[in-house]
Amino acid sequence: MPQKRLSSLATNPESAIALQEKLRQQIILDDDFGPLETVAGVDVGFEDNDQIACAAVAVLRLSDLKVQESVAIRRPVTFPYVPGLLAFREVPIVMEALASLKTQPGLLICDGNGYIHPRRCGFACHLGIVSGLPTIGVAKTPYIGEFEPLANDRGAWQPITDAGEVIGAALRTQHKVKPIYVSIGHRISLRSAIDLVLQCAPKYRLPETTRQADQLSKGNAQPVTL
Repeated sequence: MPQKRLSSLATNPESAIALQEKLRQQIILDDDFGPLETVAGVDVGFEDNDQIACAAVAVLRLSDLKVQESVAIRRPVTFPYVPGLLAFREVPIVMEALASLKTQPGLLICDGNGYIHPRRCGFACHLGIVSGLPTIGVAKTPYIGEFEPLANDRGAWQPITDAGEVIGAALRTQHKVKPIYVSIGHRISLRSAIDLVLQCAPKYRLPETTRQADQLSKGNAQPVTL
């Protein structure tokens, strides 16, 4: 069965959890990509009392973080809100958005968790597996795990651990600004994920990929077409 159809196999929380356990076995935790020219931010917003999902993808040139192409699409939500299973609400519509791009991004930076997840298969992992693209999860708030206090300097980070396993990193992208929470999605190491997120966050707490996709998902920016 094509990878892109995996998300539609789960019709309830029980089948979704079972599928997550299978997807987890496919995650590649090491660098598996070549030179990157583009990175894309991925975000999903919700409208009409969470009945409509808006998936936004913004493709940026890595060298200067300028938007090259972006898209936003809206679809009815087909899976209930269940903590830990948000990918099943969001991944199918994000896959539609990715399919509508003319530019194939080299890597996806997702607004959400990846390996920082009770079953080590959050949104960024799930999307990476079904899309086949390298992915990173970047969350604004901690989900699970523990970490030591960070130094105040930009670039300071501490590993996030859960049950004795390193599952991500708390990363300070700007001096004395609250950290963000970085995790592997698919086909990338944690060290490379940290470095790329820092590269994409030269001015603000959040990487520019996330900022652009967030504005698009909220209707505060217009899509950019080639």
